[in-house]
Amino acid sequence: MPLALRKKVFITAAVTGSGSTQDRSDKVPRSPQQIAESAIDAARAGAAVVHCHVRDPDTGVPSRDVHLYREVVERIRGAEVDVVVNLTAGMGGDLVFGPTDAPLPLKSEGTDMVSAAERVAHLEACLPEIATLDCGTMNFAEADYVMTNTPGMLRDMAQRMTDLGIQIEIEAFDTGHLWFAKELVKEGIIPAPVMVQLCMGVPWGAPDDLNTFMAMVNNVPSDWVHSAFAIGRHQMAYVAAAVLSGGNVRVGLEDNLWLDKGRLATNAELVERAATIIRAMGVEIMTPAEVRNELNLTERALP
Repeated sequence: MPLALRKKVFITAAVTGSGSTQDRSDKVPRSPQQIAESAIDAARAGAAVVHCHVRDPDTGVPSRDVHLYREVVERIRGAEVDVVVNLTAGMGGDLVFGPTDAPLPLKSEGTDMVSAAERVAHLEACLPEIATLDCGTMNFAEADYVMTNTPGMLRDMAQRMTDLGIQIEIEAFDTGHLWFAKELVKEGIIPAPVMVQLCMGVPWGAPDDLNTFMAMVNNVPSDWVHSAFAIGRHQMAYVAAAVLSGGNVRVGLEDNLWLDKGRLATNAELVERAATIIRAMGVEIMTPAEVRNELNLTERALP
């Protein structure tokens, strides 16, 4: 396969995520003010896009509260630095079953399954330029639960996001997720150009070996725009891999807490490290304005 590097790539900073990282690093932002400030610092370091979840300001536990999202977005948009706002729509689909000999009823602790309307309520309230759609169901990572995204739920959520004029970022954790994303495009629910984030190394989705990564890349249509990341210690290696694959880059504390062995990172430091790798490969870094132009994004105020 010939190399097909883009002349310019954009960096997405995923600043906090929805995992239980709040007790592993004091660098993980919790309050809306901290999340917004971390996103702004990442933008100053070179991120054109900031991907945001919110957390309970006191406990750090991931949250879906609309007012927290509004405060984050208001603070980012009120800053002097320009950046594309990307909000998650991934929460509200968690199922935790009972023990193997009695899986039903579901456990109330950890189960968070709500309607499509509730899962996108914060998008309607904030009108971000981009929002993510986790395009499949899988056993997920840290605990014994299922991240649930049925075809009907995904169609409903995607249509609502399209009707709001929000660019959908497909989050693909395996090749089947790309298969369904193509179906959403075929059905006319998601318009072109399609942006897809290849999520590598998240248990129990696609592992982060290069054979699997190239299988994912080769399943992305040539007219789509893709980005990629890996979690943990391979985050920076995947900066180079994403660029070599002709894609864009994602880093941030959602995916990795460490800058070096024994040294916890900030989001800005991870972006700076990624920018150094990208420039060393002879590739330039896109501005937010260039990202908006490529993806036909619409910058809007809070409703």
